[in-house]
Formats: sequence, C-alpha cells, structure tokens
Amino acid sequence: MQIIFWGVRGSIPCPGPYTVKYGGNTACLELRFNGLERSLIIDAGSGIRELGNLIVARELPKGPIKAEIFLTHTHWDHIMGFPFFTPIYIPGTQIKVYGPVTYENDSLEGIVGGQLTYRYFPVRQTELASKIEYINLKESSFELDNGIKVTTKYLNHPILCLGYRFEYQGRSLCTAYDTEPFQNLFCTDPHHPAYDEVMAAEGEQVAREENQKLEDFFKGADCLVYDTQYTQKEYESNKKGWGHSPMEYAIQAGRRAGVKKLVFFHHEPLRTDAQIDELARQLFQPQVADDMEIFFAKEGDKLEI
Repeated sequence: MQIIFWGVRGSIPCPGPYTVKYGGNTACLELRFNGLERSLIIDAGSGIRELGNLIVARELPKGPIKAEIFLTHTHWDHIMGFPFFTPIYIPGTQIKVYGPVTYENDSLEGIVGGQLTYRYFPVRQTELASKIEYINLKESSFELDNGIKVTTKYLNHPILCLGYRFEYQGRSLCTAYDTEPFQNLFCTDPHHPAYDEVMAAEGEQVAREENQKLEDFFKGADCLVYDTQYTQKEYESNKKGWGHSPMEYAIQAGRRAGVKKLVFFHHEPLRTDAQIDELARQLFQPQVADDMEIFFAKEGDKLEI
C-alpha cells in the first residue's frame, strides 16, 4: 500500500511562509493499493481539493470516475474541502462517502452535503452532476472488494469519531485522529466533598480499559497515523477535553502496541515549520522511539508500507 498526504493540519487551514515545509491544508489522506487501479480517500479537509484535480487528470481519460471517501468525523476541518472536490461536478462520477453520524436527526448526507446550500456556497447539492451515496458507519469490520478489509473503532473526541484500520495483502494502516487519552471523569481527590472511593476506582478502571482497546485496535500496525496536535505540557496546561493527544503519549502507546511506523498528524495550526523541526529533534531520539520509526507528516509525502 502507498499513503499520500494531501493535508496534515488540524482545526483550520494555515497557509503562509511559516508552514510551507509541512503544509497548511487540513486532513486528507489517499491510500493506494499495489496491483489495483484503486484508491481510498480518508477525510475531506481542504487537502482534498488538489487530490480531486489529480484524480480528474489521472482517472477521467480512462472512463467515469469512481471514488470512495472515508470520513473520521464531521467536524468542519475534516469535511470543508468536499465542495471543492472537482469529481462531484463531473457527469458519470460515482462517489461513496462513509462516516459516522453523532446526531440521529442529522444524516451524513445532510451534514456533508449541507455545505452545498446557498447559505454557504453558490452550488446546491441537488445540482451536482455526480451520483453520491452516503453510508453510515459504526464500530464494525467489513470487506471491500479485492480483499481490502476495513475495521472501525470509536475514538475519544467531542463528536462521534472513528479510527480506521485498512488491511491488504498482510499490510495494515491505522488512523487514530481526532482523539485523546480516556480519562477518569470522577473526582479522585479524597479531600473533595464529591469524592466517592468506589466511583473513583471504577473511573480509573474504565479509562484504562478504553485506552487498552484503542491500543489493541492498532496493535502491530505497519503504519499508524496518530493525532498529535499538542505536546504533553500544552495538553496538561489547558487542552484536556479538546479531543487531541499529546505527542509523548502517542509514542508510548505506539511502542506498547508494537507499531512499526508512527506518523504524527493533525498539526497545531499555530505551530511553525521551525517549531516542528525542533520538536522532532527533541522527541525522535533512539532512547525514546526504540525501534519504532517516527516522523511528522508532510503535505505531499508518499509512504510505502
């Protein structure tokens, strides 16, 4: 399999002179399969615009375009590129959009396609030339054709969010973003009036179990693309509950799970290229990474697994 990074930032696009090296577009990955004329798209952040232009140039001369988009969740930075995905305007195009929905009254079509209304955009969803099918996902495991296996896992984010595990010919890619470590939500201070010993103990146990489930999900992965928007210091200061993980925790979790390649992803939009370089020098030491390969995702990178 080959992974191409089309967008690696979190929260909001951040183009400019200080983000040129790692890129300023929001989340979009392309997953290609050796021996197959096929690719899957993971998330439709602003990075999907350039990918769509490439798909048109690459695929349209061969016939009608077929595309499959797997959304981790429906926060805007992960779907905002969809209206600019050129294939949706081309007659004959067939697109499948997979993803979770948090609110039962709002369908996946309503959320993603709802961007295409006159309130926000000059083209309405009903005016699109392509045929789009929306498929709601929960935690499950299923197979696409050609022996591609997909497993989904709920993550810890303020909105329902899925991690994906794609397996093909003995190789595996996992995504774990947007997510943060599960925490004990009960009071743990024995001197606090709200403290309950039994509830505190149960809260600790549940948090451990849920964190272990996630590590089991990406156990032994050839490549894990992990949400590492913050450092541990930033996370501890005032970012808990925001749904993003500290870098140091991702390294520890990846090592425990026996991951071969760990890719830092969903970069903080305020983080400059120079600051990311400095973090790489600090964190990617042999005594920290052990035998696991770690690097920050860069827009345009191609990774073989």
